[in-house]
Parts: sequence; C-alpha cells; structure tokens
Amino acid sequence: MRLSEGLDKIGFYTLSDNRARCAHKSSPLYRCELILTDRCSFHCPYCRGLRSDLMGDIPPLQAYKTVELWIREGLKNIRFSGGEPTLYPRLLDLVSMCRKGGVKNIAISTNGATKLSLYEKLIDAGVNDFSISLDACCSSLGDTMAGIHGAWAKVVSNIRALSRLVYVSVGMVFTEKNVDSCVDNVMFADSLGVSDIRVIPSAQYNLALTKLSKLPSDILYKYPILKYRMNNINAGVHVRGIQENDCGRCPLVLDDMAVAGDKHFPCIIYMREYGDPIGTVGKYMRQQRFEWFKKHNTKEDRICRKNCLDVCTQYNNTAMDFNPNLK
Repeated sequence: MRLSEGLDKIGFYTLSDNRARCAHKSSPLYRCELILTDRCSFHCPYCRGLRSDLMGDIPPLQAYKTVELWIREGLKNIRFSGGEPTLYPRLLDLVSMCRKGGVKNIAISTNGATKLSLYEKLIDAGVNDFSISLDACCSSLGDTMAGIHGAWAKVVSNIRALSRLVYVSVGMVFTEKNVDSCVDNVMFADSLGVSDIRVIPSAQYNLALTKLSKLPSDILYKYPILKYRMNNINAGVHVRGIQENDCGRCPLVLDDMAVAGDKHFPCIIYMREYGDPIGTVGKYMRQQRFEWFKKHNTKEDRICRKNCLDVCTQYNNTAMDFNPNLK
C-alpha cells in the first residue's frame, strides 16, 4: 500500500516518519504491549481468547521484569491489555512503574465496564490513553456483542465520563451481526465526546467495510484515525492484509513488541492469531527480533499476509523506503 500521506498525519501517535527513518535494533522501543491476563468479564462472540499456553495471569515478577527491560531500552509508549487488564491486581503498580521510568504514553485497552473509580485511579497513576470497545449503538445489540446483559449502558457511561478527563478512542469490531448498523454506531460514538474512532472487521469476518462510505464528511475529518481508515477503504485498500505492492518485510518488529507470559511475539495480532513467538523475554530479545526481521518474508507468512493492518503495512513500506540500511 503506497499512500502519499505521511505517518505523522494519520492519528497513531506511536508512528511517525522520523521513527521509520531511524528504525533499528538499537533504537528506543517506541511501543510495547503487555498481556496481563486472559480473564475477562465479557464474552464477545468474535473473541477467541489466548492460546492455551498463554492463559492465566502473568506472574507479577515476570510482568515487572518485562517492563523493567523495556524501560532500560528507552520505552516511549506502552499498552496494557488482556483479556481485561483492569482485572489484574498489580495493574496500578505497573502503571506507576512506567510513569517513574519516563514512559510518555501509558495506554489501557479495556472493555469499559470496570468501576469508574478504578479508571480514575489509573489516570492518577499515569494512564493517559484508554481504548474502549464499543460495538453497538443500542443496548440490545451492545449486550449481545458483549455477551453480558446490562454491559452496554455501563460502558457508555464510562466512555462519556473518561472522555472529559483523558484521551479516549473507541474500537469498533464489525461482524455479520453488527455491520449493518456500522454508520449508526460511529455516529453514536461521536456523540460521546471521544478523541478518535477505530473501525475494523473481525478476523473471522474480514470483509471490506464499504458501508461506512455513507458517513458524513464532517465526522470523518473530525477523527484522524477514522478518516485514515475510510480513505483506505474508499481507495480499495482493505483494513487487513498485505497487498501485492507492499513490501514483504516487517521493520516494525525492531522497536515494537508484544509480550504474553514470558514470550515475545512479532506483534499483538500475530499473538492473537496463535502464531509462534520469536523468543523468550530477556536481554537477547532485541537481537532475536532483528534476526527474525532479516529472515522473515511476511508475504509468505499466512498470518501476516491475511491479517496485517493497513497502518502497519504503511509503516513497514515507509521504513523500508526511508532506511536503505534495512535492505
């Protein structure tokens, strides 16, 4: 995918043209994501959970060790996810550790149904980014998508409250059950005061979200990530998948990392699609990731070829174009 708009303009603060120019195994870690638990209070129909060897809570010492190693590598942005990360008892400690370690952006991916008081404590500890799932614009469909009666109203209330305090993006996953209401869903999210809106088909559904082309232009231009994704969709660029003119390399792995248990994976999607890890968390993982980058052809990898997100392929294309040393 070769789009003219620079990485700095598309709304993902962890990505930039400068990062792409400087991508290397010794550059600072720009973004890392840590899976804290497979436990969740929702039962979303499209969620397949974690592979069996990654289930359970990450042991606290392993979580602290991983974050400490990342901070030593100049970690700039971190995301805690799950399962539902707010169920993890040491989450506040980890957030405080990141703030003390100089991490600029501390994000939580959450279903949004936790008590507001805990979200407020997380903000006080250092969280400045919440990504909250919102897959419907009405309680009946919302509860169906969450698999829990009464969940939707709680999530909507928390989104409204948190959007007044901190950066909040909503993530909308579309399947055959809710894709017909996709325009109404986005319009409803807009009414909640959120900072941005991310739309994506589920891995199982994985069809083009062309129905979103009916969105009013003022809504699109209000939200950078939504605008970016809709520009791609309107240009025939699917949200998921590597296209023929994309590069077959993944420089993103050089300064980006996803960890579950004691294993580090190429990315969070690769982990969720039950792909194999690159290696074990430790002092050699940056070198392990560099070796994986040099040898791995993403176009020949079934998971990468089918599931890599548009923004990731654009970053990889940009990094390979900008940085001749990577070739």
